[in-house]
Amino acid sequence: MKIKKGDNVIILAGSDKGKKGKVMKAMPTLNKIVVEGINMKKRSKKASKKTGAGQVIEMAMPIDASNAKKVA
Repeated sequence: MKIKKGDNVIILAGSDKGKKGKVMKAMPTLNKIVVEGINMKKRSKKASKKTGAGQVIEMAMPIDASNAKKVA
């Protein structure tokens, strides 16, 4: 895998096609990367005594490294 953490990439396929972002995490064994602001999904967090109310957290999910291209 040629894409490393900290590289700037452009997305080649999927719903975020054409967007640019910085790689936050690379997983070479799975051939996946996490790009800042790309492939955002919402996850619900249950209420607890510490936080009080429940929350909806938006987090970046991994995409396949073949769907991204390194930008110089």
